[in-house]
Amino acid sequence: MDDGVDVELEAWLERREQFEPPEEFVEQANITDLDIYRTFEENWPHCWERAAERLDWERRWDDVLDSSSAPRYRWFVDGQLNAAHNCIDRHVETGRKNHAALRWVGKRGETETYTYGDLKRETEEFAAALRDLGVGEDDIVTLYLPMIPELPIAMLACARLGAPHSVVFAGFSADALAARMENADSEYLVTCDGYYRRGDALNHKGKADRAVRRVNHDVETVVVDRLGGGLPHSLADDQHDYDALVEAHRNATVEPVARDSEDDLFVMYTSGTTGEPKAVRHTTGGYLSHTAWTSHAVLDIKPSDTYWCSADIGWITGHSYIVYGPLALGATTMMYEGTPDYPEKDRIWELVERYGVDVFYTAPTAVRAFMKWGADHPAEHDLSSLRLLGTVGEPINPRAWKWYYKHIGDESCPIVDTWWQAETGGMMITTLPGVSTMKPGSAGPPLPGIDARVIDDSGAEVDPGEAGYLVVEKPWPGMLRGLAGDDDDRFETEYWTAYSNSEADEWTYFPGDGATVDEDGYVTLLGRVDDVISVGDHRIGTMEVESAIVAVDGVAEAAVVGADGDLIAYVSTERDRAGDANLRRAVIDGIEDAIGEIAVPDHVVFTPELPKTRSGKIMRRLLEDIATGEELGDISALRNPEVIGELRARLAGETRSYLE
Repeated sequence: MDDGVDVELEAWLERREQFEPPEEFVEQANITDLDIYRTFEENWPHCWERAAERLDWERRWDDVLDSSSAPRYRWFVDGQLNAAHNCIDRHVETGRKNHAALRWVGKRGETETYTYGDLKRETEEFAAALRDLGVGEDDIVTLYLPMIPELPIAMLACARLGAPHSVVFAGFSADALAARMENADSEYLVTCDGYYRRGDALNHKGKADRAVRRVNHDVETVVVDRLGGGLPHSLADDQHDYDALVEAHRNATVEPVARDSEDDLFVMYTSGTTGEPKAVRHTTGGYLSHTAWTSHAVLDIKPSDTYWCSADIGWITGHSYIVYGPLALGATTMMYEGTPDYPEKDRIWELVERYGVDVFYTAPTAVRAFMKWGADHPAEHDLSSLRLLGTVGEPINPRAWKWYYKHIGDESCPIVDTWWQAETGGMMITTLPGVSTMKPGSAGPPLPGIDARVIDDSGAEVDPGEAGYLVVEKPWPGMLRGLAGDDDDRFETEYWTAYSNSEADEWTYFPGDGATVDEDGYVTLLGRVDDVISVGDHRIGTMEVESAIVAVDGVAEAAVVGADGDLIAYVSTERDRAGDANLRRAVIDGIEDAIGEIAVPDHVVFTPELPKTRSGKIMRRLLEDIATGEELGDISALRNPEVIGELRARLAGETRSYLE
């Protein structure tokens, strides 16, 4: 079969609907207590002290939770700690100086290993350099870097100084970077000369320079020399070479700044329901406690593990589960700069075998690609080191789940299908691998201490199997604390509803996802109910993409939808403009300039018009159904039902030259 699934597996897939954790895994699991859910519920919110106690505190908290200013909750009140100390220093101080902290594999096969001692030394040296450039507590430092070791080093150096970092995904455009720096009032930028894509050197500094010119304040820039002689570059007076700064501060010591639990650790830009990016604020104590505890409880990470999360650090998954979570636990975390199929389609499995990876955490999009490439690729490698598998970013369908379980995990690795988002900071809904039955296609129950429910329009909980809105009724430590710039109105209107069925609090958090729940309390995610699309690891605001498309000459309207992990743009052209390859190129260029390559659609479908209701509203639900081949249901509300057949034909192949 073309997706690598043979007839025997197909029969096996049909027979199994749930899976128990293997006994061998349970015997060594970090969490095996069947009563943990009840314990957390009965002892809430003090149950979350279990998470905070995984960290070193300069000053212990007075109260676990302060709800007096809800929904601006405060966790571990008046506690003090430093994230860099917790991720580096304490491991060095307990005799693990020579234990590998970070293993990096570059796009050209380069490798580097940083021990905890190495990581401490270079983090202190770069922190000293930033301090000499003027960086102090609460100054936001923007990091615009690809997946190279200097990115987590810079994050930890900022944390050491008490300076929040703002990581901007390297694939974003100059405009996107400038908008984020302007919004954050960030006067410091760390970037690089360039990076490789499939062996080609790309100029990254040029984008950073254009962004700085568009920011309305002075910016001090640090440039990492990633490419060496592959892409010569020059530095302006307000630009500094990373290596020269580190060398000038060789063996410098910088004491970690004690931060209040509620002080910001970082801000992260993510798309909101309006499509306009916003900077979510995450604080030091609650966020670090949440990520450390979920790394321990869900990912089962141990200090002896080599752990690999395949996300990009430019997104929240990379923050929480490449950098802060695993390093807080003292494990070895892997960073991979390349793509899963370069230079060959077995690249991931070759690295799993080479480094003896224990835990592998990836996106369902990647799993579907692995299936398409075939089971012969993982079969060529020894994957017996793997103990646990995980997925993140979108729901994984049962067929992909079972393929992953059989061909990658050899039916001996539990799979944790995790739901969470940038705003939650860490995992919220998933199974505990040493405790829970796994149901392919369902993320699982809410984690202990997480009060997630599925409700209808009136706020009442739905019956098992019925679709509704996912909500979280109680606060949790890793939660966002607000938006940069203290945008109180937007913070409350986008995320919180002032009603609740819980006696614990008057505020309910609405993440914007639809879901169902079964009789066992397992939640199945149905996707977004607003105008934010999840594509792989990324959340993309449709309004941003559609605005970029409509700005192109010859385009009248646009609608962007997600379908099976792909981003599809339906583009209506002006009367006298043909939907041809030239216009498609202009659409792609417009998106790249306004947002970046990450937002470029997988398919661009030109059409004379878009399906609309009689009131003129574009029917995006129908566009999704057309893309996925689903039954359309009632289309009587359409004023132009004839366009449906045309769109199906165009997507099926009549305009294939525009799609490939």
